[in-house]
Amino acid sequence: MTVTETTTTAIREGIAINDLTPFIGAEVTGATYADLVDSPLWDDVIRLLHQRELVVIRSLDIAPHQQIELARRIGRPVPFLMAKYRHPDHEEIMISSNATKNNMAVGVARVGNFWHQDSSYQKEAPPYTMLHGIQVPGTSGHTLYASAADVYDRLPEEWKEKIEGRVAVHTVAKRQRISAEHAGLSIAEFTALVRERYPSVEHPLVKTDPTTGRRYLYGAPEYMDHVVGFDANENEAFFALLDELIRDPARVYEHRWTPRDLVVWKCELTYHAATPVEPGVDRTVHRVSIGARNTWEA
Repeated sequence: MTVTETTTTAIREGIAINDLTPFIGAEVTGATYADLVDSPLWDDVIRLLHQRELVVIRSLDIAPHQQIELARRIGRPVPFLMAKYRHPDHEEIMISSNATKNNMAVGVARVGNFWHQDSSYQKEAPPYTMLHGIQVPGTSGHTLYASAADVYDRLPEEWKEKIEGRVAVHTVAKRQRISAEHAGLSIAEFTALVRERYPSVEHPLVKTDPTTGRRYLYGAPEYMDHVVGFDANENEAFFALLDELIRDPARVYEHRWTPRDLVVWKCELTYHAATPVEPGVDRTVHRVSIGARNTWEA
């Protein structure tokens, strides 16, 4: 099987794989948990993940412990930093939800509603993210994806030359949330606290994917402070160009969730953003961050 084909490929009766777009993503339909754990199908999923950056397994009916088991087949599930938003029985799962129970939030609401690469503000961010749609409305709360390699390819040559060999400073300061513990702090005090708790880090602005050999941009305007060596005008111009390229509707895959979809992606290679959920509608997704790559054969 050639995983980069754009036509649907039937790999066994009832199971098929096809590309979602020419520039990012592959989709598996008709598979069950048993199909994934007891056959070579999982090897195909891993190859798709590394070559297509994003894999959607449609309508996969699995329990939380089974999601964690699939995540372990990629790497090491990393427990979510904020314990109060972890699954009550599985610390590896973060609950992303706008729902409430007994007037208490079920999970973290409004997660990732801006274009970003997961946790790029960390020195060593987990390389994969896995989401499972538990309660998804279908009419809103979609997720948008864009390829960081495709974004680099579309950069004007003059900008490719300008950013070659440069590093960017990443920070969570622009997106740090204010909570009850910050009551009474001035803006200056809050900013200083964020910088102390989450110091900025530097990453190469252009990287090379070890599997495909493609170059890609590592950094999104909302998680970057500046490019080292650029003046204020150059930073502003570059951030505006980058934002335009990421958001280009012709190069964005919009994932319209259906119940039980499992979605996994390579964090550095994949820009993504959550879209708003319509008023009065609940949406709950289980998220697992995956670190420590396992060895696999390409």
